[in-house]
Amino acid sequence: MTASDLYPLRFEPMFQYRLWGGRELGGFMGADLPGEDPIGEAWVLCDRADFSSKIANGPLAGRTLTDLMHERKDALLGRQAGRFERFPLLLKFLDVQKMLSVQVHPHDDQTDLIPKGDTGKTEAWLVLRAKPKARIYAGLEPGTTAQDLRTLTTANVNDRLASFPPKPGQAVLIKAGTVHALGDGVMAFELQENSDVTFRIYDWGHVDARSGKLRPLQVDQALACIDFDRGAVKPIELDPSAGADELIHSAYFNVTRRTSSRRLAVGAAAEARVLVCVDGAGKIEGGAQATPVRRGDVVLLPAAVGAGSFTPAGAATILEIAIPEAR
Repeated sequence: MTASDLYPLRFEPMFQYRLWGGRELGGFMGADLPGEDPIGEAWVLCDRADFSSKIANGPLAGRTLTDLMHERKDALLGRQAGRFERFPLLLKFLDVQKMLSVQVHPHDDQTDLIPKGDTGKTEAWLVLRAKPKARIYAGLEPGTTAQDLRTLTTANVNDRLASFPPKPGQAVLIKAGTVHALGDGVMAFELQENSDVTFRIYDWGHVDARSGKLRPLQVDQALACIDFDRGAVKPIELDPSAGADELIHSAYFNVTRRTSSRRLAVGAAAEARVLVCVDGAGKIEGGAQATPVRRGDVVLLPAAVGAGSFTPAGAATILEIAIPEAR
């Protein structure tokens, strides 16, 4: 297969046990969940040594994103191929029925805290569903100190951390160094740097049913990462009547939400783009092939395919994700 023979690539989800998860991703994504344990995450685009997304459609079905990055990186990433050894983004759907740990991620330049081959971690959430008691914590209340964070409890967490009740359609950008948590009934799409480095400050007394133990904390490492000057992080509110919204603009990813019942142009010449269907269904056309999608599907438009189109089956909403040029 040559670069010109590439096509819109759809990937199989990888479901992950999490003690704070639930069983709602199966219904949302139209998929059978494994076992009976709580499933907190569906990794839907990933290029890592421990997990690599498998292509689900076309002649390359069964090959992994890692395979293609090794064999056809220029065709996948175009003019940005020289910047990355791995695909630079990691995409997930989250079902957070209990509260995530209070946590923080390092900046890219904090190499003493990052395992070799990994990066810092800036991430973003798009809220898909939220139950009445759901909460997002993001940023610090004024005057919060390192000692305050060492002594977090369920009773004082609202005095230390900024928070708000999430609503479907909101987006939240969590820059590296931001203390954060979410849960008590939130389903979200998560987009992040391709990193799995997380330092926990407080874990609400959660006991892992598999081990029967509390999960370990990494308080010293977390405190070394925190930007104490960062105050409350506010959600990005979307106009539900708008056909397109630029949700997130950052150094690592740009995200545009597109809602339509008509055919949309997607992608760009010589650039990789990722399309995520978060509501409805349709088909993505690029190169010589059409790829059907439904809610929960993720499709990579390789740079060699370039621009394409999305034709919804009725009203549908997709996210289009671009990798910004280096600054």
